[in-house]
Amino acid sequence: MGLGASPLCPQGGPADTNTALSPQPWPRPLPRTNGLETWQSRPSPSRMELRMSGSKRKSSGDVAGTAKKRHAITMETKVKIIERVERGEKMVDVAHSYNLNRSTIGSIVKNKDKIMEHVKSAMPMTSTIITKKRGKVMEEMEKLLSVWMQDQRQRRVPLSLMLIQEKAKSLYEDLKKKHGEESEGKSFNASRSWVHRFKARAKLHNVKVSDKAASTDTIAAREFPETLREIIDEGAYLPEQVFNVDETGLYWKRMPDRSYISKEEKLMPGYKASKDRLTLLFGGNASGDMKLKPLLVYHSENPRALKNIAKGSLPVVWKSNPKAWVTQAIFQDWFFHHFIPEVEKYCLEKDVPFNILLLLDNAPGHPPFMDDFHPNVKVVHLPLNTTALIQPMDQGVIATFKKYYLRHTFRQAVKASDESGTTLRQFWKDYNIYKAIKNIDFAWSEVTAVTMNGVWKNLCPKFVHDFRGFEKMDEESKEVFSNLVTLSEKLELDLQEDDFIELLAVQHEELTNEDLMELEAQRKDEEGQEEEEATEEPKRFTTQEMARGFALFEEALLVFEAQDPNVERYTKVAAAVQNAIQCYRVIYDEKKRATTQTSLDRFYKRVDRIKSSKEPEPVPSTSGVSEIATCPPSPTADDPSALPSPTSSSSSSQ
Repeated sequence: MGLGASPLCPQGGPADTNTALSPQPWPRPLPRTNGLETWQSRPSPSRMELRMSGSKRKSSGDVAGTAKKRHAITMETKVKIIERVERGEKMVDVAHSYNLNRSTIGSIVKNKDKIMEHVKSAMPMTSTIITKKRGKVMEEMEKLLSVWMQDQRQRRVPLSLMLIQEKAKSLYEDLKKKHGEESEGKSFNASRSWVHRFKARAKLHNVKVSDKAASTDTIAAREFPETLREIIDEGAYLPEQVFNVDETGLYWKRMPDRSYISKEEKLMPGYKASKDRLTLLFGGNASGDMKLKPLLVYHSENPRALKNIAKGSLPVVWKSNPKAWVTQAIFQDWFFHHFIPEVEKYCLEKDVPFNILLLLDNAPGHPPFMDDFHPNVKVVHLPLNTTALIQPMDQGVIATFKKYYLRHTFRQAVKASDESGTTLRQFWKDYNIYKAIKNIDFAWSEVTAVTMNGVWKNLCPKFVHDFRGFEKMDEESKEVFSNLVTLSEKLELDLQEDDFIELLAVQHEELTNEDLMELEAQRKDEEGQEEEEATEEPKRFTTQEMARGFALFEEALLVFEAQDPNVERYTKVAAAVQNAIQCYRVIYDEKKRATTQTSLDRFYKRVDRIKSSKEPEPVPSTSGVSEIATCPPSPTADDPSALPSPTSSSSSSQ
């Protein structure tokens, strides 16, 4: 090896031949002196030499064998350090007592204000870091934004990053005005990184956020019907076996904006009843002759209007969710306990195989892998962003229902005004969720089989009986709006067809900032109300009240008998009324028999007490049995005719 740079001489220059051929190891260190290694007279190895030898430069602590490990300092220790420095102790002495560097003590003292503010906020003294305290406005804004985002998902509205950022900034500014938070003067930009952190805090991992706003997929909507036709042909499904269900929101107590009821409510402080919303799930089959019992999801499990009313007796499937949404748990419960039994019973009555094809959109409340739920139900999901174009329930069923609901509500208001002089203002004040449920039932029953069948035109035209169904729906729609205008005139409301069209369009709009704030306030108010209502007694029949009801029926029939010259007509009506209330008479008779038996038991016990009181030493149970056995029978028990009639029960009970 000639002249060149030695591996141990990075500077270059002549190297010893022997050294180059056989590199010598580093010289051994001399014995330690004062805890430090003393090397032979040689310069310290350079960085390149250390890299080549595979070692790193060691700190003095490492060399001494006393390496310091980083450890967290609790708030309690930091407070003690601050107190000692404030008492006049030197930072060097304090650092030595805690085995810390002097610079660490300096940093703690420098951040004294932040540390003390953190401690005053009732945070654990064992914590080791200062968490940034988030303002009231920011916390409330994120809570409302979470509700808004999930509501958008429920309505299958795609979320873009820009849309979320704009909504967050809008909510933040409105909440600052509401709370007067000028102190939070920092501008809030809703950056991209903040959106991702917010999603993690709110556990919105399943919410997909795209950089661009999505639009309706017309290509998929055009191609899917052919795919569905192949599925139907392969499974040999009949129109009676193909079902579709869909959710919709309903502002059940909302008037057109130009009505004085709506204007007055806007001026009133507090929660607006017109903003109260529930979710309904409607469904039916392609033949149009099977309408499922509606699923209703409300934000309160036990509203005041439903106290003492059995939920199972309602004409809807009653469920509750704090935000009135159809969750996966609610949908799954509905599927197993309501959809399956209803459809199976229908198939049995129609004598068709219980082999069902269920079409669903991609709403977040629909559980994934629903094909595994039941062996007789195949679930097919519609393509994304095609609901408005091909989903049957969205092609006219839901819109028709809402028109009928509105018309029936206005008819009730007119009827109350004509019969009892109730003002519209009072009628609307008394209109509650129970009355709304009954109107929902009436409106759903008005949706015809022609409508239920005609809405399959875009998705499965071969199942449609009459392609003029849409024309009939348009005619019915015009008739409904005409009726609404006429009814509004009777209620002295200056409303036109456009006002009702606008009201129905509002049902599909997103929640405004004001809506979100008011709904949150309403849910807080109802938390206390539900606890109070839980103690209420359930409804029950009493013989006295039932007898009073029968007497009122008899009195009403006498009123008509006194006026009707047609005896045959009156006889038919009276028979129909008696037949209609026969179910109540059965209940009444059972209660009367139970009451009579209880009275007899008391009678026997009283005789037993009289007999035993005369005997100084009562005999055990045998004598009691003989006394009861020899007790004379009750004339009432022997003679059924002696039982009081319903109309005289009030006197007999006294």
